[in-house]
Amino acid sequence: MPHAAAADTVTLTWHEVAMAAEVGKLRYLSAIKHNRRGRPGYEGGRWTEHIEGAAGEYAVAKFLGIHWDGSVDAFQRADVGRLEVRTRSRHDWDLIVRQDDADDSPFVLVTGQAPEYRVRGWIRGGEAKRPEWLRDHGHHGPAWFVPAAALRDIETK
Repeated sequence: MPHAAAADTVTLTWHEVAMAAEVGKLRYLSAIKHNRRGRPGYEGGRWTEHIEGAAGEYAVAKFLGIHWDGSVDAFQRADVGRLEVRTRSRHDWDLIVRQDDADDSPFVLVTGQAPEYRVRGWIRGGEAKRPEWLRDHGHHGPAWFVPAAALRDIETK
């Protein structure tokens, strides 16, 4: 049973945060080793983004009561079960879906920073690609920014 302070809030233990931090570190080092660069104009993708992304995946798995393996370089499969997890540091930020994201994949928005996260909801990639949600925030290339209010309840996944 997930440790939740509210219906959609998950608090990772410090041991879980440490595991996610190690996975995030390994993912970042792999990106450096294989010369994988972020999107044009994007200066992020460093330690913090990789660590928080891994912790967000862990939080979703914990919330749903399923195993998170903390894989590195497993690009051909989903992050948690069949779910693609997108972690955002602020609770008022939207779910990001990009052009090359699969239309039939379910994308989950999780917001927050270690050790506390909120699992906000989910939407399929194709459903997210609506003209009114298309933006180019920060000039990193267009993407769809789906408001949390438009997402389905995670319990329906």
